[in-house]
Amino acid sequence: MSVTETVSRNQATSQQKHLQIANQQTNPLAGFPEFTCFKLVQSDGAELKLKLQCKQKADMDPKSLKWAFKLAERNVKPQYLACSLGWQPKIKQVDLNKQWARYLVATDAASKKPVAYTMFRFDLDYGRSVLYCYELQVEAEFQRKGLGAFMMKALEQMARHFSMERVVLTVLKNNDDGMRFYRRLGYDIDEMSPGKEEDAAYEIMSKGMF
Repeated sequence: MSVTETVSRNQATSQQKHLQIANQQTNPLAGFPEFTCFKLVQSDGAELKLKLQCKQKADMDPKSLKWAFKLAERNVKPQYLACSLGWQPKIKQVDLNKQWARYLVATDAASKKPVAYTMFRFDLDYGRSVLYCYELQVEAEFQRKGLGAFMMKALEQMARHFSMERVVLTVLKNNDDGMRFYRRLGYDIDEMSPGKEEDAAYEIMSKGMF
């Protein structure tokens, strides 16, 4: 066996161990109290406290999953309808109910109402150990207040802690606000993103964790 093959095999074994440890965690955000609370100042000067919790799909009650679908529908349905993918509600519902899904949910501490969520998982992506962010959705009244960026930083903290190589996500090409948002956070087009010849409606973006 060559040195290159030995190194590659050792790297693969290491990645599998990291993924196994990450996927065994009930709450991968445990140990990072700085990411369990987000405070924002409203237009009237009042301070609003949001509580962030990491949940597995099994811990998400049907009402919360229905809210997550409705929020995604409000936020991104227009972009899906405007591109070749179209809006496919049944597929979106199935995706949100994947047994492996993990959620980071932000809830108004006073009203107990959820206001934002990310859906993610720890996975092996083209041979790389990654935290894959499938969804980031924020209620309209809480957008552009730093909450989305805060939640992405929480994902990045978890990714680094469990030695994931990258945080990876997909964003529709016609979602200009989304593309700008992720670029501001240091994300760029991933090497595995579809080429121009494939004429895909989306881009894969990523950010290295090392």
